[in-house]
Amino acid sequence: MINNNEPLAERMRPKSLKDYISQKHLIGEGGALTEAIQSERIPSLIFWGPPGTGKTTLAYIIAENSKRPFYSLSAINAGVKDVREVINKAKENHGLFTIQKRPILFIDEIHRFSKSQQDALLGAVEKGLVTLIGATTENPSFEVIPALLSRCQIYTLNSLEKDDLVQLLINAKETDSLLSKKEIILDETDALLRLSSGDARKLLNIFELICSSDENNKIIVTNDLVMSKVQQNTVRYDKTGEQHYDIISAFIKSIRGSDPNAAVYWLARMIEGGEDVKFIARRLIILASEDIGNANPTALIMANNTFQAVNIIGFPESRIILAQCTTYLACSPKSNSAYIAINKAQSLVKQTGDLSVPLSLRNAPTKLMKKLDYGKEYKYAHDFPGNFVVQEFLPKEIKGTKLYNPGSNQREEGLRNYLKDNWKKKYGY
Repeated sequence: MINNNEPLAERMRPKSLKDYISQKHLIGEGGALTEAIQSERIPSLIFWGPPGTGKTTLAYIIAENSKRPFYSLSAINAGVKDVREVINKAKENHGLFTIQKRPILFIDEIHRFSKSQQDALLGAVEKGLVTLIGATTENPSFEVIPALLSRCQIYTLNSLEKDDLVQLLINAKETDSLLSKKEIILDETDALLRLSSGDARKLLNIFELICSSDENNKIIVTNDLVMSKVQQNTVRYDKTGEQHYDIISAFIKSIRGSDPNAAVYWLARMIEGGEDVKFIARRLIILASEDIGNANPTALIMANNTFQAVNIIGFPESRIILAQCTTYLACSPKSNSAYIAINKAQSLVKQTGDLSVPLSLRNAPTKLMKKLDYGKEYKYAHDFPGNFVVQEFLPKEIKGTKLYNPGSNQREEGLRNYLKDNWKKKYGY
């Protein structure tokens, strides 16, 4: 029987690995998880990635493939009591299962669990009562307690690529119990792909909206049709729903664009939607370095202090602190020179590999190292006028490479002049 109330994303949820699209680095040939799944030796693990990348689906498939008992909790509405109930069930049946067949406890949105809830999980994971699979859209290094994190493998899931998203649309129109009854022509897909932002669930929800809002059995999907239907059905912000990343994106881009009015509006949208105060504050810290950086180093101090303050104060008063920081960052001069510099540096490292550290810069804690001239020609900057002396700090293969280029703002122009005075023409400042 067809369930007309079940969303398309649920109807199209893969039931096995062969139906699972994308994440080949995890479950493809030689993937990080492939052997573990095939051998049924699943460690406790955490899936980290954006919404709609298949974290929950992969957990279900792993449980089904290994024929293990499966318990599922959502951190949004589960408490310590719910966690303990599941653990008690696992204890009752502990002697019935081998290591390969121990129950799987799946925690969706595990980053929303409090420390006490995570502590309740820790003992069960340590004793092997359950195999934990957590799913999170947030960096687990920040949100999962170290003791629990150290007992889990972390696997990163990526946003779906264009080809994967198009294949999802084709599969839906051809195999879904409802959509397959219509003649659906994918004339244009750019709008669908752009609106989905690599989120499979979001893509299928929009696709279903387009196809179900038209009573005709023949539907020609175009970019104009998609945009008109979506604009007519805009949904309010929901911290667990599709607009979560759209709103934070608008918030960040408004600050980057130096518009405090738009920035504080999007901030209000998140606050009214019940967004996690730490989620907002953490994004402000990242922005303070990525988009302001050395144009105003105080921005990072302000953002970090904001993060500390809102953790102590909480809502509703934190809205004032967030608003102050948001408007300050929006009104601050902008520079992404540090962001560009580290990107260039990492790219150079990948291209050139592990170049040798110059002898003059090497540490020499032993007599042998000193005999080999480790650190021999190093010049201590503070022994020279102006606390500066010309010497080579880069490996010889890449000497003279300029990675940091100060931005065009008052503070960084001062940095540029300082570097130019010291290094003359070497780096082209």
